[in-house]
Amino acid sequence: MIECHVGPSPLGHILYRADDDCLTGLFFIGQKHFPAGLPEMTLSETPPISRVIGEAREQVGEYFAGVRTAFSIPLRLDGTPFQRQVWDILRQIPFGEAWTYGDLARRLGLPAGASRAVGGANGRNPIAIIVPCHRVIGGDGELTGYAGGVERKRHLLTLEGGPGREQLALF
Repeated sequence: MIECHVGPSPLGHILYRADDDCLTGLFFIGQKHFPAGLPEMTLSETPPISRVIGEAREQVGEYFAGVRTAFSIPLRLDGTPFQRQVWDILRQIPFGEAWTYGDLARRLGLPAGASRAVGGANGRNPIAIIVPCHRVIGGDGELTGYAGGVERKRHLLTLEGGPGREQLALF
């Protein structure tokens, strides 16, 4: 059974999607690559039905409160084999660190020139925050591309004490 639930966060409302006992989506409302075919979503007034969405909301809340650095929610990432490879590598990026698109390509055994393909898969990550696509930066250290918006990416990296905190001081 697929369930969707919208909850608040410091960076805007988040849509949580679960199928049976796995989280299958975590999207900022209005982000790029938001799933098509979902009804108009508004803040959910009732608690989630599924256990996994309840746990995801709790753990994401702890993350934003600065008390959680890792997640323990069962996930199911639906995508192409290449996308799933990229998303698996993303989950290896430690809290508070950032890797470049070239780093990801090399870890996949691809030439650094494959950075664009890696970036495309990274941008279609269906489970933001928990699968930390925000921890990927440009080769020059710039905070490039994030489906939820660069400002959210900067905030997430700053929350983790990683790259971006210096740039945040400029705003």
